Amino acid sequence: MTLRSILHPTLAALGAVALMASAQAAPLKVDAAKSSVGATFKQLNVPVDAKFKKFAANIDFDASKPEQGKASVDIDVSSFDLGEAEYNKEVQKKEWFNAAQFPKATFVASSIKAAGAGKYDVAGKLTIKGKSTDVSFPLTVKKEGNTQVFDGTLPIKRLTYNIGEGEWKDTGMVADEVSIKFHIVAAP
Repeated sequence: MTLRSILHPTLAALGAVALMASAQAAPLKVDAAKSSVGATFKQLNVPVDAKFKKFAANIDFDASKPEQGKASVDIDVSSFDLGEAEYNKEVQKKEWFNAAQFPKATFVASSIKAAGAGKYDVAGKLTIKGKSTDVSFPLTVKKEGNTQVFDGTLPIKRLTYNIGEGEWKDTGMVADEVSIKFHIVAAP
């Protein structure tokens, strides 16, 4: 047995692995300037729109093989912007996001299934304020030139995640229902 007879199959196997890895789709690059993540809720029965100024999305998606897709989103909760500095400071407190202890909210997809032309059903795990739950929502994906545009709305109940503790558990002032809306623009 020679060194060449030992190394040849090993090198061939490594080459095959490298070739397979290069053939797989690379994660998409998210255009942060054109993307957004926000939330809509009702305060005293009036809709309020807010946005998260800082988030990172990782998407590996091929419309011809959606079940192999992967997606995750990390949101910096301290970037939540209600349009008023005093309100922004208030929602960072322990009763709301408790940003000092839980600086990130995360979503990690566990499955993506085709549901019609450009439509998908996404399921995964959402973690806010240290509480994780299984969630699902519809997603639309459109091709615009070289980019893919991912749009969706994830309805949640804020009290499930202890957002609004103490006196803020009363849903008469701030409704329990919240819609997390996202618009992600990404390209290869």
